[in-house]
Amino acid sequence: MPRGGGRAPKKNYKGRSRHFTDEETLKEQLDKERREKQWRKQRGDDDDEEEKKEGAEGGIAEGSESESDSGSDSDSDRHKGVSHLIAIENPNRAVKKNKKIDALDTAPSAGPQLSRREREELEKQQAKERYQKMHMEGKTEEARSDMARLAIIRKQREEAAKKREEERLAKEAASKKS
Repeated sequence: MPRGGGRAPKKNYKGRSRHFTDEETLKEQLDKERREKQWRKQRGDDDDEEEKKEGAEGGIAEGSESESDSGSDSDSDRHKGVSHLIAIENPNRAVKKNKKIDALDTAPSAGPQLSRREREELEKQQAKERYQKMHMEGKTEEARSDMARLAIIRKQREEAAKKREEERLAKEAASKKS
């Protein structure tokens, strides 16, 4: 069953007729633009750039216009579109600032930026090295218990060595008597 409960289907925006611009209209628009460009060139290049800036900036202060004219003569040819003519005041826009060499030299070098995993791995390795150093110096609980265990084992071995020596001496004395 079709959508709409069997009634005539509802037309959506995709079913509307499309409007295309014919070639004649396009040619007329191009000719009109060419005529305007020629008229502006005859009138003078400087006036053309000022008009574009006034129209795009919407009446920004005269001082900023004269400053931008001096550097934009060669730049206006390279730019595509009108985005370079519009003053953007977006607070979220990240402005790329050039850093001076002096500022780079005085800044403390933080080293390469590490990811969280790399940083944690590095911290883990450093902690392990610190622990081993403390262990070698005998300052950790594990090192103290190891040293106590070793002392007990040494005592036992010394006592066993004394006992064997006494038994050997007793055997020698018994063998001399007999």
